Amino acid sequence: MTKTRRVHVCQECGHQSRRWYGRCPACGQWNTMVEEVEAGGVDAAGRGYGGRHQGWLTGDAPTPVSVLAAVEDEDGLRWDAGYGEINRVLGGGFVPGSLVLLGGDPGIGKSTLLLQVAARLAAAGRPVLYVSGEESAAQIGRRAQRIAGDAGALDRLMLLTAGDVSVIEGHIAAQAAGGAAVIDSIQTVFDPDLSSAPGSVAQVRECAARLLRLAKATGTVIILVGHVTKEGGIAGPRTLEHATDVVLYLEGDPHHPYRLLRSVKNRYGTTRELGVFEMGAAGLEEVPDPSGAFLRGRPEGASGSVVVAGLEGSRPILVEVQALVAPSPYPHPRRTVAGLPASRVDLLLAVLERRAGLNMGGQDVYVKVSGGLRLDEPAADLGILLALASALTERPVHPGTAVLGEVGLAGEVRAVPRMDDRVREAARLGFARCIVPRGAGEGNTGAAGQGRVVAVATVREAMEAALMGR
Repeated sequence: MTKTRRVHVCQECGHQSRRWYGRCPACGQWNTMVEEVEAGGVDAAGRGYGGRHQGWLTGDAPTPVSVLAAVEDEDGLRWDAGYGEINRVLGGGFVPGSLVLLGGDPGIGKSTLLLQVAARLAAAGRPVLYVSGEESAAQIGRRAQRIAGDAGALDRLMLLTAGDVSVIEGHIAAQAAGGAAVIDSIQTVFDPDLSSAPGSVAQVRECAARLLRLAKATGTVIILVGHVTKEGGIAGPRTLEHATDVVLYLEGDPHHPYRLLRSVKNRYGTTRELGVFEMGAAGLEEVPDPSGAFLRGRPEGASGSVVVAGLEGSRPILVEVQALVAPSPYPHPRRTVAGLPASRVDLLLAVLERRAGLNMGGQDVYVKVSGGLRLDEPAADLGILLALASALTERPVHPGTAVLGEVGLAGEVRAVPRMDDRVREAARLGFARCIVPRGAGEGNTGAAGQGRVVAVATVREAMEAALMGR
């Protein structure tokens, strides 16, 4: 016997209520409460669903095992994704039976990337099913011919245009062992037994749960594409991210060719790795040397330009920070920041004013990171500060200089993690000097004795060491 109840569910955060609200009491969004019918009971197979009974009504009686007996060699089981940058972000490749969620802004390249991955997996001999609920088979076929190229791989890549989760489950279950499936997107998949529309909280939650059970039961790698909200999070209930094993985000500026693949959740590896791709006519291509790519076209001898030795996961990356300071004709100067936390730039402006004696009041300030990358780590503090000082004084930074270090409110320069790796990366790219915090090892000369390290203790010392004409 199946029972139903009517609930109002917020389409932004998934909050449920028996009554309707104009404003969600959980997330505060207006006009997001939608009435849905929630079913609960036992299906024809005797499995519980839709309520708290799910799990103990399945008939499966799990038995405890020792911790050592449960350990598996995941590295030996991983599949090569076909791209080294994706393997890096995943922690070594796909794990069989995992549910992966990929989010990103519309048009950023999610479908293109997954179609390329599906073609690589098919070329490796794995059965792959690409499910689309948004595009026709002809559209996907033309794109696949343009970006994949390998006719043999495309012949083995199966395409399904459907939205019914029961139909999708049947085709995935009929695949041979060791297969993968791409669902583009989870917001278009629906369960006909639910009265709510595709993309609603109830539909997304139920369909994701069914696909998760299918992935675990068959050992299939299932990759879901998720839409994002205007705040940048994946649309649908938060339980969607909790139910998946891996959550990836594809980021980038639509006006720049580079795309950044980040992991925000990974049950099989670290979440600090970054994959870099470049969008071209033939799809997304890996960028094996991100530092060289981000520094391409950097102006030489221009004031306000500083190279910062950053760190993304285990990979040191050098990027350019640019600043422009100009007198403001308005009572309230403008502060425009791109690729950096605005609050951190405000903090560094105050440090320059009080600790370095530079008058930043009455100045319009513009700061950006070139290449569309976003710098959030404190190691970029010294580079941002020197870019601002260089722009205000119109004194360029000495040629061949890279900068790293955290700046404190007292004007001191503090050490940051993995200094040696950053210095080696700067030396590899031909930077002769690297300004670092004092105490980080003045004798460190970078890779193979190349590059000279200049240690500083305060922002005044850093300005003396970095800016020309001082």
